[in-house]
Amino acid sequence: MTIPYEYAVIQAVPRIERGELINVGVVLYCQRKDFLDAATHLDEDRLRALDPAADVPAIRTALAAWGRTCAGGGPSADMRLGERFRWLVAPRSTILRAGPVHMGLAADPAAELERLVTLLVH
Repeated sequence: MTIPYEYAVIQAVPRIERGELINVGVVLYCQRKDFLDAATHLDEDRLRALDPAADVPAIRTALAAWGRTCAGGGPSADMRLGERFRWLVAPRSTILRAGPVHMGLAADPAAELERLVTLLVH
C-alpha cells in the first residue's frame, strides 16, 4: 500500500549574492509512518566550481545538523515531526536551504528517501 509523503531537496548556495546552487540532500516527511529523515551527499568538486573558497567543513557540519534536527536533537527536541519538517523547509537566506516542498506516494519512506537522493543529488 502506498502512502503520501512530502519532501524537499536540500540545496547549497555558497554565494548567496550569485544565486547559484547545487543539490546536496533530501529531507522527507511521512506523517502516516511517523517518519522524518534527511539524506545528504556533498560533491566537493561541484561546490568548489561555484565557489573555490567555500568552507567545506562548515557546510558538512551544517548538513549534519539537518539529520540531528530530524532525529529531535538540539532546539527541535520538543517539536513533533511535522513541526521539525516545516522548520527545516521554511524559507531562509543561508548557505543551506530547502527547495520547494513536493509530494509523492511510496510504500517505504526510507527506501523512497534513498531513491530520491540518488535521483536528485548524486
